[in-house]
Amino acid sequence: MNRIHRPVFCALLLAALLPTQAAPTPLPTLDLPSYMGRWHQVALYPNRFQAQCLDSTTATYTLLADGRVRVLNRCRTQDGWDETEGIARPRSGVELRAGGVLAPAALEVSFLPAALRWLPVGWGRYDLLRLGPEQQWALVSEPTQQYLWVLARSPQLDATQWQTIENELRGMGFDLARLKRDPSPAAP
Repeated sequence: MNRIHRPVFCALLLAALLPTQAAPTPLPTLDLPSYMGRWHQVALYPNRFQAQCLDSTTATYTLLADGRVRVLNRCRTQDGWDETEGIARPRSGVELRAGGVLAPAALEVSFLPAALRWLPVGWGRYDLLRLGPEQQWALVSEPTQQYLWVLARSPQLDATQWQTIENELRGMGFDLARLKRDPSPAAP
């Protein structure tokens, strides 16, 4: 092996042998009825489908009789307010127990028009990774950690809550440098 290739080979071998952090797993259970209501997006990993949102983003969840969840996302844009309605359902292999307990806390959500939701595409994972005390905040992502949302019951979190959230995210391997806080989360 020539001198140039040996360091490259050793670096690749070392990288392959180093332990990698497993993707965060959803909470083992979630009392779905208590999770319903309005959540304020207080931070996120910026993404293409929310690029038009300036601030004041909320998600309102309503439990339907069939166990699915109506999702109403709302944010302030340059032209006023934008609303998007979707549906969430337990992901394949997830059990919806009596009383609305989801095990584990893993949903899939679609914002496709209702007539197209039967398609196997257009559904994104919604894994609830952590819930703060008394459901004051929630951390939502998916296995690739490409998407991340920090949701809260109120538009603002205090410094202690933020420190706890940052510690949780860091412990799960999220890149805090990518996290963008909502500049003025105060939706009407």
